[in-house]
Amino acid sequence: MNESSNPPKFQPDEPLAGPPDPWQGADQPVDRGGPPWFMTEMIAAEPAFAARCLSRLAADGSAARLAVELRLAAAAGAPVVVVGCGTSEHGAIGVAAVLDNAWRAAGLAGEGPVSAQAFEASLEPRAGLCIAISHDGGTWATSRALEAARAAGARTAIITVSGRAPGAQGIDVVLETLERDQSYCHTIGYTSPLLAATAVGAALTGQPVDPAIVRGLMAAGIDAAATTAAELIAAGLATTRPILTVGSGADRGAARELVLKLEEGTWIPAAMRDLETFGHGHLPSTDGSTGLVLILAERRARAERIARARQALAAAAAIGIRAAGIFSAEVAEALEPGLTPLGRLVVPEAPALPAPVAALLGTATPLQLIVERLARLVGTNPDPIRRTDPRYAEAAAVLEG
Repeated sequence: MNESSNPPKFQPDEPLAGPPDPWQGADQPVDRGGPPWFMTEMIAAEPAFAARCLSRLAADGSAARLAVELRLAAAAGAPVVVVGCGTSEHGAIGVAAVLDNAWRAAGLAGEGPVSAQAFEASLEPRAGLCIAISHDGGTWATSRALEAARAAGARTAIITVSGRAPGAQGIDVVLETLERDQSYCHTIGYTSPLLAATAVGAALTGQPVDPAIVRGLMAAGIDAAATTAAELIAAGLATTRPILTVGSGADRGAARELVLKLEEGTWIPAAMRDLETFGHGHLPSTDGSTGLVLILAERRARAERIARARQALAAAAAIGIRAAGIFSAEVAEALEPGLTPLGRLVVPEAPALPAPVAALLGTATPLQLIVERLARLVGTNPDPIRRTDPRYAEAAAVLEG
């Protein structure tokens, strides 16, 4: 169905709809036949959504309740595992990074939160605290991980769009993000758990995060300058196959999410490499047709990361790999422009935010914007993640059945 003739004008500052009552899973997005896609609108909505989400989770007390659970786990020497699948798996990686940073800032003892893929976690459950990430609250493997954790004696929490979701039933602490992503190529679904973790980290450390700062940081990733940079990068990547993404520290989660967005939104094969891993045995498979996006906004151990990134980009140049970057301002100043011939998208430093929060939220909208512009160039509709093709719809049904 094509409804692109006169769609209602989207208002990016207005709240997005949540799930219906009674709850039901998200339907496949309507095919608009051309941009703006639902993904386009979700990206535009993220800065205002971020401010609302942070304020809500602080006000409703759910972030503080999860902070109490973290303190109890630390006091008991119990493990804290954050689980998810797909975009929510990358959200779980980011959540673990944000909470681990807050854990250490609060002076808590023990290992600190770690992330795990939900299916694997369901097979090896641990007592302690299991925090699940599931945007729509109905992911099979994530629900199974929660069930296994409860059976092992763990306390449970979930970050999801609604407490009415199936996966939220019987859970000790539910953090509701309330506004549902309208595209299957999740963008709001990626940032929601990161925002929730930011609110929990603030409650854990007693250091509030200003929603206006987060809104400004995410808005900078899609402003006019960022859009121009994203379009140039997309144009350079459009003829590359595959596209590699590279990250270090907190940026590793973002690099993994960029791979998923590229593959589900543009159908271009992509793979993620840790910054150090990039140079260990993988280079023989690359050549001048390979694209690369290096993400570097992590400010911890920055000098060391910049030095290694410079070497990685120089190695890529020697082979002819076509490289681009998503950098924070200080990184962009330190790395010579010639190292990223396809361009770079630069975001502010946000020193008032914890390091992993600044990195993950600062790069979220830029990586999504690059993919959305690349989808326009290669002629794919990112919203249904190719499920308008009967083969891919059948494959999804087999996996979800």
